[in-house]
Amino acid sequence: MIIEIDFNSDEALYLQLRNQIVLGIATSRFREGDALPSVRQLADSIGINMHTVNKAYSVLKQDGFVKVDRRKGAVIAIDIDKIRAMEDMRKELQVLLAEARCKNISREEVHALIDEIYEDYGGV
Repeated sequence: MIIEIDFNSDEALYLQLRNQIVLGIATSRFREGDALPSVRQLADSIGINMHTVNKAYSVLKQDGFVKVDRRKGAVIAIDIDKIRAMEDMRKELQVLLAEARCKNISREEVHALIDEIYEDYGGV
C-alpha cells in the first residue's frame, strides 16, 4: 500500500490518510473487499501515531468507505448510500461554485475541470 503523507502540510494527518485511501478506491488501487493494513502496521510503515490511523479508519467507516470485520480488520466496503452522498456533495459544491462565481470562473471552465478530474477516476 502506497500512502503519501505530507508532514509539512497544514492538512491534518488523519485527513491526508483518509483522502489517500479514498483516492485509492476511486482509482481502483483498492477494491471492494480489500483488507487495509492493521492500524499498527500502517502507523509503523508511514511513521505516524496509531491513534492517527485509527481516527482515519473511523472517519472512513463513518463515511461508508470501510467496514470493520472482526477477523480481517478494516475492509473496503463501498456501500455509500447514493442519496446521502449526493446531498453531501451538493452542500460542498454549493460553496465551491459560489467561490468560483465570485472569482469569475465560468460554467464552461467548471465543467471542463470536473470532466478532467472525473476522467482521472475512470469516468465516462
